[in-house]
Amino acid sequence: MFAQIQQDLQILDVNLKQMVGPRHPILSAAAEHLFHSGGKRIRPSIILLVAKATNNQAKLTNEHRRLAEITEIIHTASLLHDDVIDDCNTRRGSGTVNSKFNNKIAVLAGDFLFAQSSWYLANLNNLEVVKIISKVITDFAEGEVAQSVTYFDTSISIDNYVNKSFHKTASLLAASCKASAILSNASQKTQNKFYNYGKHLGLAFQIIDDILDITGDYKNMGKPAGLDLKNGNLTAPLLFALNECPTLHKLVEREFEESGDIQYAIELIKNTNGIQQAKDLAQEHVQASIQNIKYQKNNQSVNDLKLLSHYIINRIT
Repeated sequence: MFAQIQQDLQILDVNLKQMVGPRHPILSAAAEHLFHSGGKRIRPSIILLVAKATNNQAKLTNEHRRLAEITEIIHTASLLHDDVIDDCNTRRGSGTVNSKFNNKIAVLAGDFLFAQSSWYLANLNNLEVVKIISKVITDFAEGEVAQSVTYFDTSISIDNYVNKSFHKTASLLAASCKASAILSNASQKTQNKFYNYGKHLGLAFQIIDDILDITGDYKNMGKPAGLDLKNGNLTAPLLFALNECPTLHKLVEREFEESGDIQYAIELIKNTNGIQQAKDLAQEHVQASIQNIKYQKNNQSVNDLKLLSHYIINRIT
């Protein structure tokens, strides 16, 4: 899918290291640790493909490349903070920044990257892009607060879950896709179509991640299964499963405090239709993402974006 932008992604990796900068050695070391721990660069790849899909010359501008870099920096900053909040010790199979250094360094490194992204964002000299990407950082905070006040709350609805997932995950992809179209001078209609493409793709990606938290293992996920359950973050598979399994309510209400509760909950979820219903929800968002770019001018970049949507679902098949 990414063959046509492979060289651009290699340049992106070099630029990310330079953008972090050597001025704060500990913060730089912390950030680089996460940058080089095996991320697939899915988000910047999407931004570059949207740029090619919406640019009449199908060429990338320096602004498009910088936007892709900014998006990855913002995403990385959010991961640094998430790992502290979730008390996560491993990510992508290696130690997290908070476990390698400490929580204070991880939080400061995340703040440092948010500040760096803001600086490079301002230097794009495009007020519309600055506005839409800046809103994402607010969305992150809103999503985190919404999640933290509903830990172990079995009364939350799927709509609540989807709204939280938008703020925590899909907002960045939606805004960045629209910003990429803005930098291509695409029409307002096209900008909105790609915003919705990113929104629905981001939601599907999060739902699949939440399924893998139940069905995956350390080897494939790079982190232990059931981490969301342990932290009280009730995701789609569990929320659907609660409708079929009263025992799950009891486990959640006692906050999985007894030995073996997490594994027992995982087995109970697997014995319901919760995982399949969550997958169906993800499939709905995948189809919605494709529908939004269905009538775009047919080119390799649009085709690759459609393939990417299908890839999201195939992560669990």
